[in-house]
Amino acid sequence: MAWDKSNEETPELIAGDRRNDRRYGLQLDVKWKLIRRRRVLETGIGHTIDLSSGGLMFDAGRHLPEGLNVQLSITWPVLLHNVAPLQLVISGRIVRTDGQRIAIRAVQHEFRTIGVPAAQRKAPASTQPVLANPPTFLSLGKMH
Repeated sequence: MAWDKSNEETPELIAGDRRNDRRYGLQLDVKWKLIRRRRVLETGIGHTIDLSSGGLMFDAGRHLPEGLNVQLSITWPVLLHNVAPLQLVISGRIVRTDGQRIAIRAVQHEFRTIGVPAAQRKAPASTQPVLANPPTFLSLGKMH
């Protein structure tokens, strides 16, 4: 079989982005946990740079070593049913680093609801208590 130079890929195609999954440039808050053998080694905060269905790149605020597992909790910008805040939790392996920019290959992901502190909760209008005016209480007298 003879080598046909017309089938050769040009350097521009080889050097380009060869990822299979489309990447979305989103900057979202992230909390990360560096994990080795089911033990949390370190934790930190940062922000995402881009996401895809196969992985993501984020700024960890510091260098993290390649090859270790990481769990990310990403604050999601959309509420569930316009009420409940969400977070995207991604588990994966660090496959590449560039300073404090960390690329991971996602192994598992899921959306979770986030609890909201009581002080920040807004009761629906139909369940808000109706308060009586102070003179009403005075006219009730003593209750036994």
